[in-house]
Amino acid sequence: MTDIAMHGHGVRGMKRGTLHSFNGIGDPGKFGIMFPGLVPLHAEDDALFELAEAMRDKGEPGDNPDPEGDNRSIPAGYTYLGQFIDHDITLDTTPLDQQKADPKATENFRTPALDLDSVYGDGPGIHPYLYQRDETSFAIIPKMLIGHTAESTDQAGKKIPSLPNDLPRNQVGHALIFDERNDENLLVAQMHLLMLRFHNAVVYWLQHKDPTLKGMALFSEARRIVTWHYQWIVLFDFVERLTEPGLVTKIKTHGRQFYRFKLRPYMPSEFAAACYRLGHSMVRETYSHNRVFGPEDGTFANGSLDLLFFFTGKSGKIVGELAPDPSPPPPPLPPLKQLPSNWVIDWRRFFDIAGQGGPDFTFNFSRKLDPFIAPSLHSLPGLRDDPTEQGRREANLAFRNLRRGVQIGLPSGQAICRAMGIEPMTPDEIATGPDGEVARKHGLHETTPLWYYVLKEAEHYYKGKRLGPMASTIVAETFLGMVHGDQESFLWQRSNWKPELPGATEGHFTMADLIRFVGDVNPIGPAA
Repeated sequence: MTDIAMHGHGVRGMKRGTLHSFNGIGDPGKFGIMFPGLVPLHAEDDALFELAEAMRDKGEPGDNPDPEGDNRSIPAGYTYLGQFIDHDITLDTTPLDQQKADPKATENFRTPALDLDSVYGDGPGIHPYLYQRDETSFAIIPKMLIGHTAESTDQAGKKIPSLPNDLPRNQVGHALIFDERNDENLLVAQMHLLMLRFHNAVVYWLQHKDPTLKGMALFSEARRIVTWHYQWIVLFDFVERLTEPGLVTKIKTHGRQFYRFKLRPYMPSEFAAACYRLGHSMVRETYSHNRVFGPEDGTFANGSLDLLFFFTGKSGKIVGELAPDPSPPPPPLPPLKQLPSNWVIDWRRFFDIAGQGGPDFTFNFSRKLDPFIAPSLHSLPGLRDDPTEQGRREANLAFRNLRRGVQIGLPSGQAICRAMGIEPMTPDEIATGPDGEVARKHGLHETTPLWYYVLKEAEHYYKGKRLGPMASTIVAETFLGMVHGDQESFLWQRSNWKPELPGATEGHFTMADLIRFVGDVNPIGPAA
């Protein structure tokens, strides 16, 4: 799982020396810290690894997770919307020579923004390979390019035809998208595809609403509508599910207290390396992906994390023309020319579109926001083959998160709380459960790694249903600040704007509304 860390990549990253040279005055550059005066937490790797090992959810890799660990307040689709959002705000398109000339990213960097450049690139003029061409004139048109799946079969051997439900790909399986990280996991890839189809649906809607719109004017208006509705979803559907209803509006009204900047938003380390890594706790070990790979029939098992990585082009085995001849019969899970049509997502199982389950589909909830991480994330694909002690550590995502916080100099969760005027949890409240016993053993119940504190806070205050007070504030302020700092956003252009596309609630728009607007809710349909 090469990108499960949910934060930026590239030549420049968060480094302790750069972060702690910021004095809290002015704008720090690409990366910064909200609380520059706090002392970094120190902890030994041995203690962190023992704590990480105690943060393991029940079961074995590939097992269906214990339903007791489900968070029935947050559908599982928001886990992967969160990863898609992360890629959107961390995509750095700064040319390599400028990155090398400015290694601390204080001048030349892309400001984190919810602007969907991972979908649009720099538009059809600069990145035409992302867009469709007219079937008669062959000119670029303002619709996104969509890929097709390969014909396959269901449990009963019935044919599922090729469907327009994959990312567009070149002849060797590489996805033709602006951020290749969105093809590392099938659920994120299908999320990216959904955004491509959302744009195309908006173009179709606009063409019927105003037939005079053509060319770049049509494209620009469609992009505005798509981006503003996406920003609304992030703030008022995604963030407020993780925190609490009304929190974003409250902060918008009274002002941000901790995530502050003068001109350009930055990526705060407390957010990127701790609070927003909440998504790791939300990951399920298996998913009811569609009627073929779900529990209803019992013929095929749920989709495991390993399978969700296999059916991609970047980290999996979709290799286009490089796939071997299928006859004689290949071994299990051979390289593939295309995504099989039986692996197209059924969105009813991931977002509350048609109720949370029914006679013909099983609903996927996210896992609770607590210190317990799916077994497969303690032995990451691509890293799990090294049997040494160091190899086991490197393959353990929980350990990597804990160590990363120490490496870049994050303070303890208690120190952050005090700086925000929030009463921190008591040592005894941290030292609950088997994980808390390990924290106590190493004194980490008194000065607690920030990422672990975030998860423990959610468990303590809300039984894992949503984030606690400290993490909620940091997450909400950061996202609100990123949108407010973008001069093309709805908050800057039209602060009282409300969604204009139809939704279940007037003046509101959610992921369920977006999927209904696109209209392709369950592409492979019911069993014949």
